[in-house]
Amino acid sequence: MGAGGDQWLADQVYRLEGHHWLLQNAWLTSQLIHKGGKWLSATATLVAILLCFHAWRSERAAAWRWPLLYLVLAVALGTGAVSLLKSVTHMDCPWDLSRYGGLREFVGLFETRPQGMPRGACFPGGHSSAGYAWVSLYFLALLVHPSWRWQGLAVGLVAGGIFGVSQQLRGAHFLSHDLWTLATCWTVSLLLYLLVRRRCQPR
Repeated sequence: MGAGGDQWLADQVYRLEGHHWLLQNAWLTSQLIHKGGKWLSATATLVAILLCFHAWRSERAAAWRWPLLYLVLAVALGTGAVSLLKSVTHMDCPWDLSRYGGLREFVGLFETRPQGMPRGACFPGGHSSAGYAWVSLYFLALLVHPSWRWQGLAVGLVAGGIFGVSQQLRGAHFLSHDLWTLATCWTVSLLLYLLVRRRCQPR
């Protein structure tokens, strides 16, 4: 962000799309990946919640109680932390900036926004958090079946990567927005894992 890498990459994408955000409202990016991705993540979260309830009601699934509770909390807190940061950082999306056809000048993360300038809500990347929150599957695997951990990590990285790149192609985010989303979700997942691992060691 500070070295200008965000703008350089966005410049290349913007140029390749014909100096406008060609994919901003395209079906693939706005409908399938953006809206469909939200529903997919929400559905996966609902399934995790239902499985968690089942585990706490069934003695046969008792070994999964704390691991599933961990997963539900990690996803909720990861996406929640990103949403909270979005509400206080007030950074603009690329498509809002005059450099990319918008009306606003770029204001850095720790810079004071000019008086009267509308607040932004684009940092970190909210949509990619719906994917990156699932890096918590890495830690879930450590709790129940450590050999699955890399597959679990891949799910979160691939989902978040697809969501993030799609949003960058639409002009909704810079690369650093999504990298900070990944860092936030990973940190939340790690800290929560450290809190609960003693309660849910594999049996």
